[in-house]
Amino acid sequence: MSGKMLVKVRKRIARHERIRKVVSGTLEQPRLCVHRSAKNFFAQLIDDSTGKVIVGLSTLNKELRGKIKNGGNTQAAGLLGEAFGSEIKKKGIEKIAFDRGGYLYHGRVKAFAEGARKAGIKF
Repeated sequence: MSGKMLVKVRKRIARHERIRKVVSGTLEQPRLCVHRSAKNFFAQLIDDSTGKVIVGLSTLNKELRGKIKNGGNTQAAGLLGEAFGSEIKKKGIEKIAFDRGGYLYHGRVKAFAEGARKAGIKF
């Protein structure tokens, strides 16, 4: 990794640690944590009181792979948000705490959040 890229990653991790001091998930309102890579987008619903992942989905999911061409764009993130929202609804969860993972609320992260809201999740 080049020096400039290493600085960007360190700054994102510092932002994420700062956010995690405040954002915590419970069984009633779990934490929705997102991670993005160059080629894919990942999301997990976590209960921090027990340390368990309730639901985890990514753009690598078989059902989503057929609908999307590239897993690393805003369209794929939006579709993942809708699929993730409907999966959460099946579990009976409607309210979550959104942890953007230190990423700016822009682009793929914003598209994912709007997709989840479209599916009826409140945050």
